[in-house]
Amino acid sequence: EVQLVESGGGLVQAGGSLRLSCAASGFTFDDYAIGWFRQAPGKEREGVSCISSSDGSTYYADSVKGRFTISSDNAKNTVYLQMNSLKPEDTAVYYCVAEGSGLGCWGPDYWGQGTQVTVSS
Repeated sequence: EVQLVESGGGLVQAGGSLRLSCAASGFTFDDYAIGWFRQAPGKEREGVSCISSSDGSTYYADSVKGRFTISSDNAKNTVYLQMNSLKPEDTAVYYCVAEGSGLGCWGPDYWGQGTQVTVSS
């Protein structure tokens, strides 16, 4: 059974930091691109960041560049999203995703259940 289990969300003040974790199981981690989407109330789902299994390249949405960092620990089958300098507009449910092409995260095969991130002003 495929599982993507997110953790690390919570409430933080603007300017603060959080680190999200995504623990993956049930598929060959090294063959998949892993990333993060988010969805704020009343807004469309947005691709935030992705790390490619094929070459380790990373992608960031313009809205988070310079503030968020994605990393992968293949030994633990876990992907992290370090979020610094958080802003109220980062408030959303963050979803971990996995895509089997290994190239990008934008047509995910699997989704996690989501973790809430709330940034207060």
